[in-house]
Formats: sequence, C-alpha cells, structure tokens
Amino acid sequence: MRIEQAILSNLILNDEYCRKAVPHLKKEYFTDRKEAMIAGLLVKFFEQYNKPASPEILSIEVGNQKGLTDKEIPEIQDYIKQLDHNEPNQEWLIQQTEKFCKDRAVYNAILSSIKIIEGNDKVNTQDAIPSILSEALSVCFDNHIGHDYIKDASERFDFYHKLEEKVPFDLDMFNKITKGGLSKKTLNIALAGTGVGKSLFMCHVAAAALVQGKNVLYITMEMAEERIAERIDANLLNLTMDELKVVDREVFESRLDKIAKKTQGALIVKEYPTASAHAGHFRALLEELRLKRQFAPDIIMIDYLNICASQRVKLSGAVNSYTYIKSIAEELRGLAVEYNVPIISATQTTRSGFGNSDPGLEDTSESFGLPATADFMFALVSNEELEGLNQIIVKQLKNRYNDVGYFKRFVIGIDRAKMKLYDVEMSAQTGLADSGQTDSGPSFDKTDFGRRLHSSEDKFDGFKF
Repeated sequence: MRIEQAILSNLILNDEYCRKAVPHLKKEYFTDRKEAMIAGLLVKFFEQYNKPASPEILSIEVGNQKGLTDKEIPEIQDYIKQLDHNEPNQEWLIQQTEKFCKDRAVYNAILSSIKIIEGNDKVNTQDAIPSILSEALSVCFDNHIGHDYIKDASERFDFYHKLEEKVPFDLDMFNKITKGGLSKKTLNIALAGTGVGKSLFMCHVAAAALVQGKNVLYITMEMAEERIAERIDANLLNLTMDELKVVDREVFESRLDKIAKKTQGALIVKEYPTASAHAGHFRALLEELRLKRQFAPDIIMIDYLNICASQRVKLSGAVNSYTYIKSIAEELRGLAVEYNVPIISATQTTRSGFGNSDPGLEDTSESFGLPATADFMFALVSNEELEGLNQIIVKQLKNRYNDVGYFKRFVIGIDRAKMKLYDVEMSAQTGLADSGQTDSGPSFDKTDFGRRLHSSEDKFDGFKF
C-alpha cells in the first residue's frame, strides 16, 4: 500500500488521526487526480462537520462534484471501496504523514519557483521565491497541544525565573520601563511628528547596539544608506554633522578603528525605494546576508513602517489605510517572531497630533491597527522650550514589558548636531505630570489599599491554607 492510500484510508472514520493530520494536509500534495479530489473532500468535510466522513458520505460527495464525467464518477467510487480501513500503528502513521507533507511541500515549492523563474507565473515575482521555500520547509506537525496548569507547574516556575535575553538600551529610563531592554520577537514603535527625531532615535539605538557587540540591520526607505551611516558616524565618532565634512581622513579612520576594536558586532544599512519593499523583501535580504556574509542580526531597525509596502494586501482604492498599515505591522511583527529578533520602527503623528504636547494612541496616523499590533509604543515630544534645554519628552503609550504608568513620561537629553541621546539627572524628571513613579514602587503601592497592604499593622504574609 502506498502512503497516499494509507492517508486516505485513515481520513475515513479515524477521528484521532484526522484531528492530527487534517490541519496540515492539502490536496495539492497528491499527484493522482482522483486521490487529490478524495483528499480535498475528506479535509473539507472534517473542517465543516468536525468529524470524519464515512465511505457512503464520501461516495455521495463524489457524485455531486461538477466537472467529472459519467465514467470518472464510478471509477472514483470503486477506488473508495477498495481503501483498506484497518488502522496501522497510529504513531508510525502520523510520522509518515508528516514526512509525506514535508516532502510534497518542498517538491511543490521547487516547481512553483521554477515556474516563476521561467516567467510562467503571472502573479508572483522572483522576490516571492524565498518565502515560498521558507513556508514549505516550515511544515511541521506540532505535538504540543497546550499548557497544563497543574502538571506543567514546574516548567512554568522555571520560565518565571529564567533570565530573558534582551537587547539593552544605553539610556537608563528606557531600560527601567522595559525591564532591561527590548525582548526578542517584538515590534517596537516610536511615534513622532516630522523633524522631532524618529530617525535620530533609531540611529542612536543602532549605534548603541553596535557598541554592545550586537549585529544590527538598518533598513531605510526614507534616506539614502550614506545619510544613515553619516548620522551613525556622528554618534559614534563624537563629531558634529558639520565636522564630518571637514575632518581629516586620518582622524576619521583612527576613530573608526577604535570603534571596530571595541565591538564584535556588525552594522548593515540597506536602502529600498519608498513604499516598494515589504516583509518578503526583508526576509529575502536576511537570507542573502546569512548566506553571503554569515550575518544574523540581533536587532532590526526599519525606517519607517508607514512607507513600507504590504506583502499580503495590495494598495488600491478598495483598501483603506487602517487595513493596509495594520497588515504591514502584522507582517513585520511576524518577521520579528520568525527571526527571533526585536524590530524597531516608527510612525508619524496625525495633523492634529503634530502640535500636541500630550499625544496619545489616537494620534497615530493612518491606522489605529498599528498600536493594536505593537508590543511597545512611545511618543517623542518636542517644543521650543525643550529645544532650548536640549531635551525631548518620552511618553509611554503602550507597554507589554511593564506597567505603562511606571514613568509614563520622562525626559532624555538630545544632541542633534551629533545625533545622540543621553540620560539627564533625575531632578529633571520631577516637574513632569505622570512621570510617576520613581523607584519607590509601582502606582498600586501609592493607593490607599496599597499603603495599607504594605503597612506594618496589616502586613501581607502570603497565602495561608
């Protein structure tokens, strides 16, 4: 018996097998036309009725199919009767079915790629080939079916006490509100108006990560690669943008040599035309860097989200900005999860939010779907008074790392000439409303109940049984 026959036989009346195999089976995996049709009908029936079809039901469904000749219908029905319904070893069958799905997915992906290369695919371009192959290689039967609260308590305890690997900032306040830096598999967004400092912030974080020995990928769709590198030069070489244009080559190279000796990391800057690149292009770039330069980033900067394209949704009059931008955000967060890295990007404020000294999530331009998708989102606020003090206000808008009310607003220093951010004294934070929260504890501890809970006469000693 061929594996295809074993699969089809057990899709009939074998409930346990169906629940494990149906989510991964596609009729395209079957090369024989009648087997592909039977597989499609069995999968469709199980998805619709949540139980496997019987041979009788399957024969009736075959008879109802359009496009079959009077000769083909009885042939397929006879084939169904010949299927052996004796159950083999369940574990062996699941393993063989998984191998079958993997092999067929890769085979079909290669055929699709050849079709694209030869110009016979009118929908996909060659940029889609890496994602097609990647999707085929990721086919896997996931045996994990959930976390058992009681039985898996030990693993949960270990998870609580596991030290999470993060990419730290070189700014104390950002490390405080993120509990030590950016987590992997997250999308982090800076919200600001034009000219406030979105790119400056991203260049500074990229430079700081490089100095820490991290590999950094900076994708730009707003400025040229050389302009981004120029800003990072100003930051790391401690030179103003004007000084970079007149500094001697010897001074430039000696300072750069000191940076190279201090770090084991690398920084790649890649430019794409505005609104032309999407997550598929970034995925292809990551694979190319891995193959050609053995480069795997620890953090990715994308400057900036609103001028990316969507891989899934084509921009047209029928697509609104909410759907389009949300799609881009979801694809970028998916990319962060796939490559196990944090992604930092930025977005513009609305017209009304541009002059707002207290922006909120509602001031996000084009789509509220972006803050709904982001893990960490904050606003950068500037005005003439702050410019005179060389400062900028950061306001937390969404924070999955920590309580968003913990240092909801704080001040950092900014040196625009050298494209740098820096910490200011804690006394600079005291004048801010909602700066909240110093190291004395979270906002809950400052409520009446919180004070009573921690007072000596009503001390909470834990649960007692």
